[in-house]
Amino acid sequence: MNSSRYLNIESVTPGMEEKVKQNIRFRTPNFIWRVKFNTPLDPATVNNQNLYVTTLNKTPLKTSIRYNTTTNEIEVEPLEHYSENESYLLNVTTKVKSKGGQTLKKPIQIQFKI
Repeated sequence: MNSSRYLNIESVTPGMEEKVKQNIRFRTPNFIWRVKFNTPLDPATVNNQNLYVTTLNKTPLKTSIRYNTTTNEIEVEPLEHYSENESYLLNVTTKVKSKGGQTLKKPIQIQFKI
């Protein structure tokens, strides 16, 4: 792993590897995920049930979900620190919909460690 990378991405939903990028300047136990979409979303579908972070054993992490309508980005901010030696899963389900009602073709899951 490149020493300039502070987030260790352990696995990504097949076919999505090229879409996961890091732009981190310093290590933080409160890493905020930014998930960018290429179309405006239905804000009612951007919530903690449709986007969430868990440990590998499916224990949910408390998060704050925000949707920026200008950039079509969802921010997933932890409300509790990530543990350094624990792996986590960021889950984006197919229940996140565009304003036109379209969904992702498949759910996205990223396994990572701080």
